[in-house]
Amino acid sequence: MAHDHETRGYDDKKADYLKRLRRIEGQARGLQRMVEEDQYCIDILTQVSAMTKALQSVSLGLLDDHLSHCVVDAARAGGAESDAKIREASDAIARLVRS
Repeated sequence: MAHDHETRGYDDKKADYLKRLRRIEGQARGLQRMVEEDQYCIDILTQVSAMTKALQSVSLGLLDDHLSHCVVDAARAGGAESDAKIREASDAIARLVRS
């Protein structure tokens, strides 16, 4: 869901997030290479676990940024936008818990 805002909660950490996501992208390529090279299953699973933890770390950081910026700003404004932002954050947390 795209939203038009002048700033994002993660603006000051954007470079860090991009660096981390590029590292995760490299891990995904490494996993593909491991499968292509018929590496040992447990070694592949270990790398999948590391990549999953890296993605979870990015997700939690983005969620924290969203809560401390977007949700707090909406709560200060009150009304329907506040309710929508809280519901949106709650839905995002539920998706993360299920993943």
